[in-house]
Amino acid sequence: MKTTSLLSLTLTVLAGTAMADIQDPPMNDQGPLRKLSRGVSNVLFGGTEFFVSMDQINTRHGNSGEWSYGILRGVDRTAKRITAGVYEIFTFPFPTTKLSYRPPYKSNIPWIHSGFEEFPPELGWNTRRRYTTSSFAGW
Repeated sequence: MKTTSLLSLTLTVLAGTAMADIQDPPMNDQGPLRKLSRGVSNVLFGGTEFFVSMDQINTRHGNSGEWSYGILRGVDRTAKRITAGVYEIFTFPFPTTKLSYRPPYKSNIPWIHSGFEEFPPELGWNTRRRYTTSSFAGW
């Protein structure tokens, strides 16, 4: 009886001090391969920042803002995007940003307009809808 209670007390103490491991940690999707692909896409498609920035400034401030501030902002954002891409290509095996593989630039918070998306913006109009409906499936 004494041995059983001592054994259960020991197991309870050991179980109470055990630490669980997270099987899918929050930063699991950010790894070296994603960092490398983000760097390559920033170098190859970072120039799209120029046109997207001009379009955003035109929407907010009009044509005169687009052709003055929009051009300068586009050149600045393009240079930052390409520089970050080169940096990520050369440092992809190492966790450099806060000991993780996150992007080195400030993220695009919805209520400010100075951050960056993780990947470069896409030009043109993209649709996520199918071009046919289920009523035409029988044709």
